[in-house]
Amino acid sequence: MNATETANPTNFSDIVKNSFLDNFASDISISKMMITLGVSFLIGLFIYILYKRVFSGVLYSKSFNVSLIGMTMVTAMVIIAVNSNLVLSLGMVGALSIVRFRTPIKDPTDLIFLFWAAAAGIVAGAGFYALAAIGSAVIGLILFLFIKSSSLETPYLLVVNCESDESEQLVHSHVGQMVKRYNVKQKTVTSGNIEMTLEVRLRDQEGNFVNQITGLGGVKNAVLISYNGDYVS
Repeated sequence: MNATETANPTNFSDIVKNSFLDNFASDISISKMMITLGVSFLIGLFIYILYKRVFSGVLYSKSFNVSLIGMTMVTAMVIIAVNSNLVLSLGMVGALSIVRFRTPIKDPTDLIFLFWAAAAGIVAGAGFYALAAIGSAVIGLILFLFIKSSSLETPYLLVVNCESDESEQLVHSHVGQMVKRYNVKQKTVTSGNIEMTLEVRLRDQEGNFVNQITGLGGVKNAVLISYNGDYVS
């Protein structure tokens, strides 16, 4: 071993350390910040429009949808800060680990959009703009095709109150002829009353369908409800 090698020892740990520290920039240019926030805003806006277009739940929440844009931009801003300073990145990891979100997510699709917004913000904040844009476009196309194709045939709940077994059989006979398919979700029998909840897939003109069911002998009333899976387990 010569004198130069002794004076400047280099080992594997030094190489890893230098490579790790080189990934942190001491300063961030204004142009990079504006580009990153602009890209994250456009991706968040795309997620916002897509969520509003494919939403099929009971009540549309505009505040939740707007939060998708905010989550994309805030996440991108955090990643910019993390990439700029090693100490700050470690501090943010500790600070964000104590955050607890208490907002209930009823629809699994909402969880997908939340995770998508956060992931897009992370990728955009890391500077992978092409990945964020192309990945969001592909994800959006897939979600649009699958969600819209599954909602073309809208399910309904038909709640019927009838008097006897004969009127119940009459309801089943007419429902079987007038809808594409149906199945019994619930049946409650009390003295002088039979209440049935049926999941039906209509052909067309649901208003006339209910009118005809109500006009059957022994049927007290019939109610048709738009069904997305939240009413009956």
